[in-house]
Amino acid sequence: MTSTLQPAETAEAVTRPGRWLALGVLVLAVLLVAVDATVLGLATPYISEDLEPSGTQLLWIGDVYSFVIAGLLVSMGSLGDRIGRKRILLIGATAFGAISVFNAYATTPEMMIVARALLGVAGATLMPATLALIRNLFHDPRERSLAVGIWGATASAGTAVGPIVGGFLLEHFWWGSVFLINLPVMAVLVVVGIKLLPESRTANPGPWDLAGVVLSLVGMIGIVYAIKEAATHGFSWSTLAAGLLGGAALYGFVRRQLRLPTPLLDMRLFRNRGFSGAVLADLLTILGLSGLVFFLSQYLQLVQGRSPFEAGLAELPAAIGAVVAGLLAGRVARRFSVRAVVSGGLAAIGLALAALTVIGQSTGYPLLGAALLVVGVGAGFSFTVTADVILSSVPKEQAGSASAVSETAYELGAALGIAVLGSIVTGVYRDFTGPAGTPAAAHESLGGAVEAAAGMPAHTAATMLDAARTSFVDGLALAAGVGAAVLLAAAAAAWFLLRGQRLESGAAEHP
Repeated sequence: MTSTLQPAETAEAVTRPGRWLALGVLVLAVLLVAVDATVLGLATPYISEDLEPSGTQLLWIGDVYSFVIAGLLVSMGSLGDRIGRKRILLIGATAFGAISVFNAYATTPEMMIVARALLGVAGATLMPATLALIRNLFHDPRERSLAVGIWGATASAGTAVGPIVGGFLLEHFWWGSVFLINLPVMAVLVVVGIKLLPESRTANPGPWDLAGVVLSLVGMIGIVYAIKEAATHGFSWSTLAAGLLGGAALYGFVRRQLRLPTPLLDMRLFRNRGFSGAVLADLLTILGLSGLVFFLSQYLQLVQGRSPFEAGLAELPAAIGAVVAGLLAGRVARRFSVRAVVSGGLAAIGLALAALTVIGQSTGYPLLGAALLVVGVGAGFSFTVTADVILSSVPKEQAGSASAVSETAYELGAALGIAVLGSIVTGVYRDFTGPAGTPAAAHESLGGAVEAAAGMPAHTAATMLDAARTSFVDGLALAAGVGAAVLLAAAAAAWFLLRGQRLESGAAEHP
């Protein structure tokens, strides 16, 4: 399953000074992306009120970042292997900070969608580069497991820090301020990274396949767009055409990669059952969770009436559970087995989502907090171990491409989850029956209903909001049920696909 390391190489990696400080720089990039993803969900009600997007535009604001990043991750991971992973990370971080300013000052829904898409281009350079550099910094398997655990724990910590800091900013400043918090993190990453990060690249990478880049981008965006449109508006000729175009482009991409002597993505990686099983587990996990994550902040604020800061604190158990589980995951997987930890984690998430199918407008926090804690623990165990399996399944020269596949699965799952599960919530919500005089904008989104209520008589507004909130919660409960089914199916698939997988043991075990 794993690449062979020479003893001298392992010893050099173990004794190399500065690798843990370098890891600290890498996790800043992870923090950057995690914070950005979480504050968007928290700011959604404010963006909806200020920019007045339609329900479809609101979904695009939420998932266009994932569309673009999913289409470009493999290309950017391969580019990092070629031009240098440190270089592409620093370029991407600089661009990420600059484009965050564009997000902060968007004045129309269309501008916001474009800004999120451009942020996806920059974001596609960050995550594969960080994991690939970890693979090249830490050759000792146990050290690498801990480094990957810290990497994942930082992402989880970002999901906690993002809502809390974002909630504070939203209560004191305008919604654009939540994007500006990227700037100081980016500045530290670039300045310190220049000094601490080692450069690494593939020795003989061959030419960069521009045609493959176009095919992968068109294929991913076409497929995800078709699924999103079909879930939202049903099947149409344009949806079918987009799906067929995406499928044809991906088919052409795969065939081209199989023929090239130095492909963007070595398709032989998928012959490794552990690699394929880990990638599939990541994709299905995020798909099942994304609908809940995207709408949870709206539920806490617009249904239960919490402030943004309170909503951020309410989501804290998930991050705490993920941080703790991520740091312990490598040790637990070695003591038991990879498939037991991954499948157990996914099953725990599925059961937690199933518990949320009974959620209501006045559901007490103990149920929600306990469910979020279980979700965090399950995700921390699962994602950390699958990342370790993916990295250890390939030679370090292909670390960028392998990391990109891992992140592509994550982003594709996020896009599909928001598209499918988000459309379930939106579809159920739009069917609510309000009192006479309910404006059409109230049926577009719950934020639109709250805004419309401000200009209505008190009794009529209360009746409309109660109907709208009930319908929103019904949609959220249904999406949680679908997500639970997806996660339990993923747990079963991981149990079979990860059979016999083991994490490498460190050199210290074999004196």
